[in-house]
Amino acid sequence: MIIDKKEHIINAAIELFAEKGFEGTSIRDLAAKADVNIAMVNYYFGSKDKLFEALIEHKASYMRERLEEITADKSKSDIEKLDVVIETYVNRILSQRYYHRIIHQEIMLKQREEVHNNIISIFSKNTEIIKNIIEHGIRKKVFKKVDPELTFATILGTINQVTLSKSLCNQLMNKDKNFNPYNDENFKKRIITHLKQLIHSLLIQH
Repeated sequence: MIIDKKEHIINAAIELFAEKGFEGTSIRDLAAKADVNIAMVNYYFGSKDKLFEALIEHKASYMRERLEEITADKSKSDIEKLDVVIETYVNRILSQRYYHRIIHQEIMLKQREEVHNNIISIFSKNTEIIKNIIEHGIRKKVFKKVDPELTFATILGTINQVTLSKSLCNQLMNKDKNFNPYNDENFKKRIITHLKQLIHSLLIQH
């Protein structure tokens, strides 16, 4: 797969920001990691803050497009759409946990107001799409009357909890410290199955 220079720099930034933090990473570090010159980083992004914003938008745009595809799929019921949402988020977050670690750091620390607000705005757009699926099911009376936003927060919260710490995750699973749960397909399936059971139980009218 061919990756253009801009995306290549963004991928290098994800690794460095996750490892050293935003403040601990310089433009020189980014250029060295991406094996490009500093002028090229500045050409594409202008500043480290703008690179961070581009990184967020680049990653979020994929998820937003995927969610819009799921919503537009008329062959699936509302609960089937939520099942696909769960599968998509689990696969995406576990495969890109370094990126999500950066996002959590930025949300918690709130060191850059503009960047922080941009993250919240992007998250809000994606939350709105999923909220609409849940509300549609409620209006059709196939879902119970629940809090749509907190229902989505329940899904994300579970995924985020198991990706925050490999050690904590292994303790929950009774695995030794050398085990990598994020590369384990059975672990991924376990999260997906649990979340589907949880959301079905919460939403489906019996």
